[in-house]
Amino acid sequence: MALMISVSGIRGIFGTHLTPENLVTFTAAYGTWLRGGPVVVGRDSRVTGQICEDIVCATLQSVGCDVIKAGIATTPTVAMGVLKHKAAGGIILTASHNPAEWNALKLLNNKSEFLDAEQGQAVLDIAEKGEFSYKMFDEIGSVTEVETLADYHIQKILELPYIDPEIIRKQNFTVAVDAVNGAGSHALPALLENLGATVHRLHCEPNGIFPHNPEPLPEHLTEIREFIKSNKCDLGVVTDPDGDRLALVDEKGDLFGEEYTQVAAFDLMLSKKPGDTATNLSSSRAADDITKKYGKTCHRAAVGEINVVKKMQQTKSVISGEGNGGVINPDLHPGRDSLVGTTMILQLLAEREMKASEYRSTLPYYEMSKQKIELKKLGKDADDLLDSVTETFSKHQPETTDGVKIDFEEGWVHLRKSNTEPIVRIYSEARYKQQAEKLAEEVISSVS
Repeated sequence: MALMISVSGIRGIFGTHLTPENLVTFTAAYGTWLRGGPVVVGRDSRVTGQICEDIVCATLQSVGCDVIKAGIATTPTVAMGVLKHKAAGGIILTASHNPAEWNALKLLNNKSEFLDAEQGQAVLDIAEKGEFSYKMFDEIGSVTEVETLADYHIQKILELPYIDPEIIRKQNFTVAVDAVNGAGSHALPALLENLGATVHRLHCEPNGIFPHNPEPLPEHLTEIREFIKSNKCDLGVVTDPDGDRLALVDEKGDLFGEEYTQVAAFDLMLSKKPGDTATNLSSSRAADDITKKYGKTCHRAAVGEINVVKKMQQTKSVISGEGNGGVINPDLHPGRDSLVGTTMILQLLAEREMKASEYRSTLPYYEMSKQKIELKKLGKDADDLLDSVTETFSKHQPETTDGVKIDFEEGWVHLRKSNTEPIVRIYSEARYKQQAEKLAEEVISSVS
C-alpha cells in the first residue's frame, strides 16, 4: 500500500513508503505553515518512533520552531501539552491501531484540534510546492524535553468538577489494563493507582512490540477477558498504541462494546452538566437514546474525529465521541481520550454503586453489521451507487453529509465510499444482528 496522505497527516510502512525524505517534507511544510512558535512532539512506543522523532524535531528546528519534546506519550497527553504550553501546534508520531511496521504524523493546531480540511490542505500545498521557510544558523529553534505531561494530564482529569476521586477510591476497584505495550503503558496504570485501584498490568511495557493485533476489537481481546474472570477484576481497560481509544471489559469477562464507551460517558456527563451531544453518522443509535433520556439532542457529523469536534463546537454540545471507543470531553481538550474516558466510567460505577455488567444491562441494546460492496462487480462507480441509493430511498429523507445514511424505524444503513479501495462500506444497525444485515441487504439489492 502506498503512502496515505490526508489533511490530518501522513501514514505508511516505515522504510518503504514512509521515509525520512517524506517525513522531512511534511514536517517542514507544517512548521512553515505555523510560521514558527513552539510545537509539542510526542510519540507512541513503536520501534521506529525514536528515529522518526529525531527527524521531525530536527526539521521543526530548521524552520524556526521551538520543540517541546514529550517522548513516549499518548495522543491526548500531547494534546494537553499543546494547551499547557500555549503551543502553536503539536505532532504525534503514531499509526494508531495499525501494525508495528507502520508509523505516521498526526498534526494538531494551536487549539489542540486535529487540522481541519482547510488547514490540512494549506500544509499539503506547501509540501507540494516545496516552499519551506528554512532558517539561518542564528534563527533555528530550540529543543526542550519535558517528562511531566502525563502527570499534568492526570491532574487535570482529577480536577474536573464532576469527578470525585474520593468516591472512586472508596470502591477499591481492581482493574486489568492492556495497553498493548503502547504509549498508555505507564499513564493508564498511574491514573488508576491515583484513583485507589489495584492494577493488573497486561502488556504495559512501552517497547512497541504489540502482543496481539493492536486494534481493540473483540477478536483481539481474548486474553484480558480470561484474565478478568480468573483474577476477579471489576473492570478491564484496553487501549490502542496511542491511547486515544478505549474498550472496556466487564467483571464477567464480557465485552462492554466499543460503541457503548461514549454512551456511558454521555450518561455521566448529562447527569452532571445538561446539554446536547455529538457523534458521527456511523455510531450507534444508543447515543441518541441516552441523550434523549435527558431531553437533549444528539447531533451527527461526518465520520472523522475533527468533524465530530467541529459539530460539537457548532452545537455547543457538552460532550462528543465516536463509536470506536472515543470519548471527547471538551472540558479537557477537543480530542479522544482513553484516560478521561476511564475516569468517567469509574465515577459512574462508583456513584451508582453498580458492577460494570449491571450498568451495561441498563443501556439500549443494538447490534451492528459491517459489509462492503465491490464496485467492479456492480459495474458502477461509488458516486453513481450513492446517488442511486439516495433516489431510491428519497422518502426516508437520506442524510448525505457523508455518503448516504438512511434511517428506518427499526434501524439504519450508512454507505460510504472508501478513499483507499474500490469499494463502498455499508454499516447497518438494528436491535438484532440478523435484522441489521437484512436492512443492509434490502438497500444493496435495490441498486444491484
